[in-house]
Parts: sequence; C-alpha cells; structure tokens
Amino acid sequence: MSTLPATMTAIEIAEPGGPEQLRARTRPLPAPGPGEVLIEVAAAGVNRPDIIQRQGHYAPPPGASDIPGLEVSGKVVLLGSGVSGLAVGDPVCALLTGGGYAEYCTAPAALCLPIPAGLDLIQAAAVPETFYTVWHNVFERGALCPGESLLVHGGSSGIGTTAIQLGKAFGARVFTTAGNAEKCRICEELGAFRAIDYTREDFVAVIKEATGKKGVDVVLDMVGGDYLARNLEVLAADGRHVSIAFLKGPKVTLNLMPVMLKRQTLTGSTLRPRPVAEKSRIANALREKVWPLLESGAVKVVIDRCFPLAQAADAHRLMETSAHIGKIMLNVR
Repeated sequence: MSTLPATMTAIEIAEPGGPEQLRARTRPLPAPGPGEVLIEVAAAGVNRPDIIQRQGHYAPPPGASDIPGLEVSGKVVLLGSGVSGLAVGDPVCALLTGGGYAEYCTAPAALCLPIPAGLDLIQAAAVPETFYTVWHNVFERGALCPGESLLVHGGSSGIGTTAIQLGKAFGARVFTTAGNAEKCRICEELGAFRAIDYTREDFVAVIKEATGKKGVDVVLDMVGGDYLARNLEVLAADGRHVSIAFLKGPKVTLNLMPVMLKRQTLTGSTLRPRPVAEKSRIANALREKVWPLLESGAVKVVIDRCFPLAQAADAHRLMETSAHIGKIMLNVR
C-alpha cells in the first residue's frame, strides 16, 4: 500500500450562511480511533442536514468532525485498534456523524457496510444516510406491515424515492406528494400507488377518496408545521405518524381529541446523534433485509446529479431549489 499523505482537501464551512460559505481547504489527515477505520473517499452524499449545518442551525454532535457530510463510499486504508471484520483495501459505504466532504474520513467500523453488488461507488455513497433513515423510521418506529398503506411526503427527494420503493417492496400501498407532474410521474414509476401534486391537489381529499375514508396506516413526514393536522386527518385508526424533519417549522397547535379517539401514535427521530451501537443494529438489519433488494435491482438508487467535490456549493444550491429528483452527490475522486 502506498504511503498515506499528511494532508487532504476538505470542504469547510467558513461561517454560518449561504452556499458560498463552503470553501475547499487543506486539512490534516484524520486518524481513526479505537473501533474506527480511515476511508479514502470516492464519493459523498449531500443531505438536507448538511444544509442546516451550513446555515448554523445543526451543530455536529460532540466529538464529530466539523466538516459536513454524513455518508461516503470508498476503500479502507487504515484500521484503528480493535477493528475486526474489515481489512485495508476493502470497498465500503459508511454512515458518518460528519467529515464526508473530504478526500479522507474516519468512520466507525460497525457502520461500514460492503458495497451492494451491481452498484458503483457513486450509487453506493447515496445509500447509508437515506436507507438507514427510512428503515428505522418507516419499518421500526412506524412498524409498517405488508398490506398496510404509507403516505410519504416529499416523494421526489432522496428519502422519498427510497421510502416509496421500500414500502412497495415490503408489500405496502404507497401514497406520496410531490411538487409537479413530472415528479409525480417518476414517483409512480418507482412504485407509488398514487402520487399527489400538492401544488394543485389536496392530499387529504385524494387519500380519503382512495381509501374509502379509512386513511393510511403510516405517515412519513418531513414537512412539519401545518401539515401535522392534515396528516392526522388522513391517518387511520391505530395509525403511526413519524416525523423526520420540519421544513415548515417544528412548532404546531394540535387538537389531541382525534389522536385519542383514533388511538394514533406520534413519533419521530434523528439519526446523527444516536450511539454507534444503535446505528449498528440498523446497519445489520439493512444488510439482511435491504441489501438483497439493491443487489437484485428490485430497489434502485435514484441520483439526480453528481458534482465534483470543489463544487459542493453548487450542490447545496441545487438542493435548496428542491428541483432535484433523488440524491445529489459529490464525486471526490
């Protein structure tokens, strides 16, 4: 193996603000701690939490890198103490608490998964953050079962395209919302039973009609704000509402009586600050339940566009327009 460099190029947040605050800088090569590996990064995913961190509203957890980037693909180039099951040279995709927008990053070995057969390095880097999030929130917290129905807001996002496909693959009837006819068409091609254009249709009315007023069993919501009351209106008896973001704000006024009468459950989660042991359990479930779907092509990774690492600011600008369909990626090598 060639000698590792002492420094690397990374994308820093110069100060809280707009995309122009993302700057390429030279940083010391990070060193893997116990139970960690050093990855030579091939590609990194761009996610909404990166935007919020850049704006100054989502600080990294204690001990995490200040460099943005929550998922990468690449090869292992150095092992920390106590690491087993991985070797130098292994290709992996990994979930991070930060540090992905760089030529090298460290990752817990327990959160490094083999690249699914048939996926290239760009596609593999698009998997961890989104698939961990969907699996945990839809199938664990939301307890979606075969034969049930699922409403996914933001169906054309990275989370949305993943949730639609996994919901369909595991036997659910999936409804989704998206912002124009083209996005709705693609969502239905991915497996949505009905994609609702929220700019011209009322998703509450559409779902009530389509379900005979029963509603859906699970709602995956990343909108928040005034969507909560509308979501609960279309949530069935014993339904589960799962919040993972709140683009329209985290604070709401809620009438609890319908929640009580219909025995509804409101839950939600954030992934980044969770302990490695908890995320490792999710990783094992993905490898067992979801990797075969990726390798067979039953579930696909949807990528809108890939930017060079130096153009991370342009990747953020695209995400902020919400014009993309699927994932936005950074090509590091």
